[in-house]
Amino acid sequence: MWPGLRDPGKNQLRMTVARGLVRAAVKRLPMHLVWPDGSLEGDPQGPGLRLIRPEAFFTRLGRLGLIGFGEAWMVGDWDSDDLVGVLRTLTDHVEELVPRPLRGLRRLYDRGQPHEEVAADAAVSQENVHRHYDLSNELFALFLDESMMYSAAWFDPERPDEPLVDAQHRKIDGILDLAGVRAGQHVLEIGTGWGETAIRAARRGARVTTLTLSVEQAELARVRAESAGVSDRITIDVRDYREATGTYDAVVSVEMVEAVGERFWPEYFATVDRLLAPGGRFGLQSITMPHHRLEATKSSYTWIHKYVFPGGLIPSLEAIDRTLARHTSMAVVDRRSIGLDYAETLHRWRATFLGREPEVRALGFDETFVRMWDFYLAYSEAGFASGYLDDYQLGIARP
Repeated sequence: MWPGLRDPGKNQLRMTVARGLVRAAVKRLPMHLVWPDGSLEGDPQGPGLRLIRPEAFFTRLGRLGLIGFGEAWMVGDWDSDDLVGVLRTLTDHVEELVPRPLRGLRRLYDRGQPHEEVAADAAVSQENVHRHYDLSNELFALFLDESMMYSAAWFDPERPDEPLVDAQHRKIDGILDLAGVRAGQHVLEIGTGWGETAIRAARRGARVTTLTLSVEQAELARVRAESAGVSDRITIDVRDYREATGTYDAVVSVEMVEAVGERFWPEYFATVDRLLAPGGRFGLQSITMPHHRLEATKSSYTWIHKYVFPGGLIPSLEAIDRTLARHTSMAVVDRRSIGLDYAETLHRWRATFLGREPEVRALGFDETFVRMWDFYLAYSEAGFASGYLDDYQLGIARP
């Protein structure tokens, strides 16, 4: 399942350079290294990165950059009692991790996303979706709440212990409100997930057509719609959004646009514009990043691409506004940020995932997979907690 992962390879020069860069960075950052002999380097008050196999760790880092950093965690070359803290520190100081004169070295290991993973057509998009969302419905059910929503919740600040399912329903209601979904409408959803958004729209009295590329998700969504008593108002199609036809009073899409890819943002938004009836609205929830970070990293191949979300790219608010202006008759008319709510959502998912590790293993997932998902959830939580990533609910309409 993990061909070649255990072998870090050999490159003495890159290992030496990586070791020097890490030691220099730790002197400036509020964190510390713990070497195998117990010696400590850096700020003892900050989170600690414990080196288990230093030579392998620095070799991976020197050869593969941040992909190597994540792979070193997966195989146990390093560990930490505060993984989110380590990743949060690195995220907070991402602009200063590597001295400016050495940043050009990135091209030595970053070859860009593989051509076969870039979402060029429905077949490629479906394969990318399959690699993540079709892992196992049972796996996702272990750490998600009963809504089976796999996106940022929206918490009530007056209820610090609010159940996650309540916050997820608030999020769904928020995006349906931005789209103006009400009884008697025909609503299109792009990205079904496991059906909760379609179910809540149907409970408002709307008729819903929802599109997904995941066969496993579609099957469970149909079961859930039937159980909720609204299956007569929901049509679930395994179909690419570009193949959609008809006219809809409202369109909604929750954290699906990140999988579209920059080349196809114009087609994605133009498709919504084509399908939306006069006076209709589009409710979009999207992870975002600052525009300057998007421009700096959009061609990069990352650990997240390799192991979690192949072919994806997180847009910026500016990129969304520009694409709408250039390729549609629509514009953003309402927006709200729920990025810090996503940090809390991920915190809860990760705690539940790790707390149910024996059940994850019973589904056939091994130690490397568990550590991979631990890293993914912690990495994501750190990104939202630091503000490096945000999450927006957008109301889009024709002004």
